[in-house]
Amino acid sequence: MYFQKKRVIAMLLAGGQGSRLKVLTENTAKPAVPFGGKYRIIDFPLSNCVNSGIDTVGILTQYQPLELNEYIGNGQPWRLNKSHCCAQVLPPYERHDKKSGWYKGTANAIYQNLDFIDRYDPEYVVVLSGDHIYKMDYADMVNYHEAQQASCTIAVRDVPLAEASRFGILNTNPDNTIYEFEEKPKHPKSTNASMGIYVFNWRALREFLVADEDDPNSSNDFGKNIIPAMLAAGHKMMAYSFNDYWKDVGTIDSLWEANMELLGEKPVFDIRGDGKHRIYARNNALPATYIDPISTTVDCFIAEGGHVQGTVRHSIISTGCIIGKDVLIEDSVLMPNVTVESGAVIRNAMIGEGCTVAAGCMVGGVAAPDGKRQIAVIGKNESLAPNSKVAPGEIR
Repeated sequence: MYFQKKRVIAMLLAGGQGSRLKVLTENTAKPAVPFGGKYRIIDFPLSNCVNSGIDTVGILTQYQPLELNEYIGNGQPWRLNKSHCCAQVLPPYERHDKKSGWYKGTANAIYQNLDFIDRYDPEYVVVLSGDHIYKMDYADMVNYHEAQQASCTIAVRDVPLAEASRFGILNTNPDNTIYEFEEKPKHPKSTNASMGIYVFNWRALREFLVADEDDPNSSNDFGKNIIPAMLAAGHKMMAYSFNDYWKDVGTIDSLWEANMELLGEKPVFDIRGDGKHRIYARNNALPATYIDPISTTVDCFIAEGGHVQGTVRHSIISTGCIIGKDVLIEDSVLMPNVTVESGAVIRNAMIGEGCTVAAGCMVGGVAAPDGKRQIAVIGKNESLAPNSKVAPGEIR
């Protein structure tokens, strides 16, 4: 079979368990978690690829892959199903040399798919995470990398010093060359945090992936192993600053916050955008949501396929949600196909796909006097009994 040579391909790491999202990822891979009413988290890096002119994407799945695989399909929603384009799902598999099986780390995941990358003989490989919310033109980063004649370029953003120890920190010279990488340092020397977005010269990366796999003491991780090894070998490595919206939605609080940041006349993250950076998604053909005359809706996203009778304020209501009479929903996220029966009250909560919140239930509560919120969470396909109470911060 003939494969067209590519200047750039992307490898999208989408196999994480997402355990910090608790019940929301018990049966769903984190990149497949619903977001923003009608999207999944993985829609954002996939759409970024398309909007950046990258038409070949390897999607590395592992944990709970069924729903994610079905969602990606042949890549049609992201226009990746045309001639010489692809969105290829790449699960772990058994190889003849036995260096295979479950992905052991981010670097090992790429190593196990050398054959996929080699068939396109790319100049550059963009390595991405499948669980961040942002819009980015990777073409600008690739062009910067090429102009700098670097072996590796890492996207960075400035973070508060108090948070820097949570990230891989890049220490740089005034010209943005990287001279040191510290993985989650206790005493960071800078606030240049790695975003987990990399551009590599493929030939250089391939060499280090093979050497890393042959090291029995390696963690097979980009941040812990590949990046330090390339620095130690004297390769030119650059930091690429990114200052627009970017959110790691790996926790309950951050996922809720990112949803809330879509709302308002001037949202923190404008998902509506200017038409140049559209977010593509796989959506069923559903009728428009019916909003009953008795309802009150204020500052909301309400996706298609639903029926709203109650009061909804500052909330995300996803596709197929049914909201009954005398319901109050505030500062909350309802994922697809949630039913909320009459008289229920939901505040500061996230309700998983397919849930039923029965009549008279109380889920979550108001924010504390200091403004802090405890987000209540109901897992996928749960059904609350009538008049149940779910306390602020409780997870079911």
